[in-house]
Amino acid sequence: MSAERILVFTRTTGYRHDSIPHGIGAFRDLGGGLGLTVEATEDPGVLAAALDGCRAVVFLSTSGEVLTPASREALREYAAAGGAFVGVHAAATTEYDWPWYGELLGARFERHPELQPGVAVVEDRDHPATAHLDAAWPFTDEWYDFRASPRGRVRVLLCADESTYEGGGMGEDHPLAWCHENTGGRSFYTALGHSPEAYADPAFRRHLLGGLAWAAELPLP
Repeated sequence: MSAERILVFTRTTGYRHDSIPHGIGAFRDLGGGLGLTVEATEDPGVLAAALDGCRAVVFLSTSGEVLTPASREALREYAAAGGAFVGVHAAATTEYDWPWYGELLGARFERHPELQPGVAVVEDRDHPATAHLDAAWPFTDEWYDFRASPRGRVRVLLCADESTYEGGGMGEDHPLAWCHENTGGRSFYTALGHSPEAYADPAFRRHLLGGLAWAAELPLP
């Protein structure tokens, strides 16, 4: 398998987002800009076979239990060998019964209020996923709450300002995007990306591009 390839995994056994095809299209564009080919699959067997040599794997709004024992082991070995992982939005609603995946992602989804406008606060601008943003980033999304804040185990990049929307449940410490290297390779996660419109938004696409480039250790174009 070519090292200049990323794999986008989109299997769902729970809620399925209408935005998944839009996200695949966005990653095809972003990967192409980094000189990478992009393969999308919903087959855990294809995932397991294709990880070896991949520059990065993206879990794009996966949901529920989506992996087999063989693909779990392949993902664990990939990360331990320094592989890059990118999780987007509902990737946090995935593989609840596999503790290692929770460590890879950083936090587990708990609930969300209705889709609505709000403001994400940039906590760390010294990262390619956030360097292009102003201190306050108005956005429309579901503003995921997590079972616990990952702060202390990850590098927090974005937080939700719960005063700017209705129904937030985490309070002042509400991370939305973060990165870490706790499982061997680099892992980046963003909770944003619910709607199809998000993947046409230049600021959000740059957010994804920065996260992908950081995880895969590639220079931004």
